[in-house]
Amino acid sequence: MKYTGTVRKILANYETDNAGVKTKLAHILGSGRLGGTGKMLILPVDQGFEHGPARSFAPNPDAYDPHYHYKLAIDAGLNAYAAPLGMLEAGADTFAGQIPTILKVNSANSLIPNAASKDQAITASVDDALRLGCSAIGFTIYPGSSCGLDMFEEISAMREEAASKGIATVIWSYPRGEDLDSVGETALDIAAYAAQIAALIGAHIIKVKLPSEELYLPAAKKVYEDEKIVKATQAERVAHIMQSAFAGRRLVVFSGGAKKGEDNVFDDARAILAGGGNGSIIGRNTFQRPREEALEMLAKVIDIYRDKEPAPEA
Repeated sequence: MKYTGTVRKILANYETDNAGVKTKLAHILGSGRLGGTGKMLILPVDQGFEHGPARSFAPNPDAYDPHYHYKLAIDAGLNAYAAPLGMLEAGADTFAGQIPTILKVNSANSLIPNAASKDQAITASVDDALRLGCSAIGFTIYPGSSCGLDMFEEISAMREEAASKGIATVIWSYPRGEDLDSVGETALDIAAYAAQIAALIGAHIIKVKLPSEELYLPAAKKVYEDEKIVKATQAERVAHIMQSAFAGRRLVVFSGGAKKGEDNVFDDARAILAGGGNGSIIGRNTFQRPREEALEMLAKVIDIYRDKEPAPEA
């Protein structure tokens, strides 16, 4: 584990957290090829719960095996691996101590009727995270859902318990609800609001989607226009998300979304770096590719975050 001045400065922003939580955060920040840089690259594999096995793993059948994801994250030199209870349990002994893990403690699934309110079930506990040696718990909230307030209360209680036991908290803050369409879910004002909510709840690491240039709420749109908040480029939008996460005093990673071309993945990383973000949490864009292809892609993303990307040919 690399404990650098950069890591020390980041940990200083968590002024009331105990030594256990800071040790877990330092473990994540200090691990892998990005260890000590303040940047993170995390593999999340909760898509089997969210989308079903075939939609998640059929493009690369090796990924049906939970051990595949541990190996991919370790061999790629990532900072951490995040997954639901069963996935982590299936490799917890074989890979003990080889990479920081994040236990995803709530989940939804695509079998729930569309008319149902957007919500997730709690499927694991803080004690499970302790038993498995995890560095953090991960929890999804849906700002905008009629169930959102209940989700805030659930994670507030779990975050308090986790902190008391020396475990950090990662919050997936995904705007979703009855009055939000697909445009609203990634609009800049909504994404910034989601990051702020996660920070206010007490997240140590915040996970959000990369925002679009759209502005969704009329009252917010007026402020953005009056104050001339810059948002034309993805890097500017990332910088605004970081502003909303306590002016960068909280760690923020950006999700990769559905599988897309490698150039898009690299462009996202460049924008996150330029905007001052702390990194990426990339799932389907890695494990749905053949292993060697995924390793090559992740190596290039790491080079981007280390600012060691080769200069383009003249």
